[in-house]
Amino acid sequence: MPIMYNTGEWFKVRPDYYRKVELATPDWPLDLDLEYMWVEVAPYGGPLAVTRDPTKLVPVKGTARPMIRIFDTTGREMGHILWNHGKLIAMGWSDMEELICIQENATVFVYDMFGREKESYSIGDEASVTKIVEGKVFQSSAGTGVAVMTTSGRVFLKQNSSKTERKLPDIPNSSMNCSCWEIVTEGRNSYCLLGRDREVIKLFPGETVGTITANLFEKPHERIIKISVSYNHQHLALYTNTGLLWLGSVDMRQKYCEFDTGRKDMPLQMEWIMNSDNSVADAVVISYPSYLLIVNRNADRSDFPYDPVMFLVAEMDGVRIITQSSHEIIQRLPKCVENIFAVNSQEPASYLFEAQKKFEEKSYKSDEYLSMCREKIDLAVSECIEAASYEFCPETQKSLLRTAYFGKGFIRNHNPDEYMRIMRILRVLNTLRHERIAMPITFKQFSHLNTEVILSRLVFRKHYAIAIQVAKHLNLPESWILEHWAYHKVMNDPNDTEVARKITEKFKNPSVEGISFCNIASKAHQAGRDDLAIKLLELESRASLHVPLLLKMRKFDRAVGSATQSGDTELITQVLLEMKMHMMLSNLHMTIRDHPLALNIYKKIMRESNRAGLYGIYNTEDDQKAIAEYHFQNAIETEGLESNLSMIGNAYAQGRCTLEAELCADTSRLIKLQKTLSTKYNVSLSGLSIHETIHELLLIGELKEAERIRSDFKVPDRRFWWLRILTLSSQHKWEELDKLAKSKKSPIGYDPFVEVCLKQDNVMEARKYIPRCRDNRRVIWYMRANLFNEAIDSAFEQRDVHSLFELQKNQAIVNNGTLLSKVCDCIAMLEGK
Repeated sequence: MPIMYNTGEWFKVRPDYYRKVELATPDWPLDLDLEYMWVEVAPYGGPLAVTRDPTKLVPVKGTARPMIRIFDTTGREMGHILWNHGKLIAMGWSDMEELICIQENATVFVYDMFGREKESYSIGDEASVTKIVEGKVFQSSAGTGVAVMTTSGRVFLKQNSSKTERKLPDIPNSSMNCSCWEIVTEGRNSYCLLGRDREVIKLFPGETVGTITANLFEKPHERIIKISVSYNHQHLALYTNTGLLWLGSVDMRQKYCEFDTGRKDMPLQMEWIMNSDNSVADAVVISYPSYLLIVNRNADRSDFPYDPVMFLVAEMDGVRIITQSSHEIIQRLPKCVENIFAVNSQEPASYLFEAQKKFEEKSYKSDEYLSMCREKIDLAVSECIEAASYEFCPETQKSLLRTAYFGKGFIRNHNPDEYMRIMRILRVLNTLRHERIAMPITFKQFSHLNTEVILSRLVFRKHYAIAIQVAKHLNLPESWILEHWAYHKVMNDPNDTEVARKITEKFKNPSVEGISFCNIASKAHQAGRDDLAIKLLELESRASLHVPLLLKMRKFDRAVGSATQSGDTELITQVLLEMKMHMMLSNLHMTIRDHPLALNIYKKIMRESNRAGLYGIYNTEDDQKAIAEYHFQNAIETEGLESNLSMIGNAYAQGRCTLEAELCADTSRLIKLQKTLSTKYNVSLSGLSIHETIHELLLIGELKEAERIRSDFKVPDRRFWWLRILTLSSQHKWEELDKLAKSKKSPIGYDPFVEVCLKQDNVMEARKYIPRCRDNRRVIWYMRANLFNEAIDSAFEQRDVHSLFELQKNQAIVNNGTLLSKVCDCIAMLEGK
């Protein structure tokens, strides 16, 4: 029967239906561009770890120190880690939502989702000595494990932090490099699969040497470049450099299909889609830049255009896709949902759904639809309840539950327990999926994790109020949540005043049962915080009331401490002004130096009222960097930068700011050189950068002088060649440009030569350099130069049918019968082969 309801997100990969569901759109910070980032995402709607990808060139913003930032799925930053260890090789998330970082010397650091370090351990001395080139974080029955590959080609595996590492068997012919590898868990054992050339090597613990499986593909290829194992570690996908995809069982004894994707570019990721109603994986998702491909076991495909960069997250019932502007999940459509909403569905649940709709419309047709499913109404009600659990849209959930409620009225002695259970769980799921909580898990994931784990994750994220409401809704005890909150405060919050205030407020509620202040005070005593144990019932809750009293008592140290802990900038300012009136400046500086926020606010006050006093603070703290910046600002304001550069550079050097000191020295040297050159050549070079200075010298023909500056200031060859090319082309010195191109191999290629010639409308000169460009660029340049005959010849020579088709559509060729005939002949010849 025709039911069009919530099916716009469906697509078919024969013979099955899949759906793409939109989750909450992430709102990333403005300074975060995922295109240049290395991203690791925790499953079950967990957090993301983001750091700059060292393999990509990206302008550095802010600190140059590596930083790992942690976000939730809505783009809200939860914490960060200033990475001050060795080279970071791999990251991953544990099943406890801990971030695991592997560095080059085989040391593993474990952080919580807020960036706090929990523990560290080593994978062994041998791995530490030989250094790590790659690492993997994987899940096993023993917990979260780590596997690393060393520079010597050995693989070491550690199934959790408490177990000893295991060295996997040797790789046969280890002198040959492996292109990809993956860890597979089978029962209590974990082993490694490696892709090398056209073979797959299995390294199983306990064996002396790995076993090789070859000839998996029927079509020719050079090497396997990607391996993907399904979430349940039962299915395997292999991808070659020629775009061939092999799907089969993880033991490689059963082959599902071999599929030619038709793409030659390197895929970004490849993940299996697990079914939501069983443990079978029927399809893989392959991501390319701006393109997503889905291939199933029957070798059928579906594809979608996407953002230029995307990250796939394998889940137990689908694959999540995170981009700069979206967050989605791809799932195989549950059978119960298909039965209800599919077009022309003849299933009982579909008829019941339509009957309920007509009943709400007060139409007589409701009875007609009801008669079509009355014999199987038990099945129809069950399918509606099950389908509601799989849906993400609250309105769809309500429609299905209304249908089930309508249908169960026609069933004698119907047990409503399942209906009530699903309804309660859906309310919890909708709460967890809210942007404020940012845990977009599915019903199957919720059932797998169980409610205790869900509540623990809410508590760890400090969503205590939501955790209490969820516990009440699911009829679970809530006292342990408040007790956990209080223990967490006692053990982790160093501010006695804040801890006492918060615990007092929470536990004065008479509805809280099973917890006493004695228990929390005892915990504080065990932590060595007797002052906190005493103050739990005594301290004033508002800092704005007790800080003035502390000032009146001249307890300035405690006053500034309490004001700083409150975070109230107005209160901190009041304290500082009061202290300034009653204390000597030296004592004031000594008192506030232990309170960074107060010190920063005091510096701001002094900056606006007494600059000399600010300099005194810097001298007291021996902050040479700040002194240098102070002199620098004064020099700019008084236009005396040149005369003060030496003093500024010395201050930077004393403050161990090597880069800034070198920049001061270079700037001083450049200013002196510019004065000399300006007098010598009668040109104005004052205030120009090194780049602009070289450009001016090239314009007046002083090549040797320009080269000397390039050498002295270490200007890269690529930039210098660009400057020469732009200068010569702007002056129409084509012979000298030709000599430059022939002098030696161009460090920037020959595309810039063509580009500047065409910019000056000199096609004849451009023709000289096009043959020296890369093969994949020649046709483009010939087309831009309107040299269509050469473009056709070049495309035919490269067997580039796509470019020939583009030429065939060009208006100039269409109007030229000879060229059009030539293009068509070339296309026919290539397609004939």
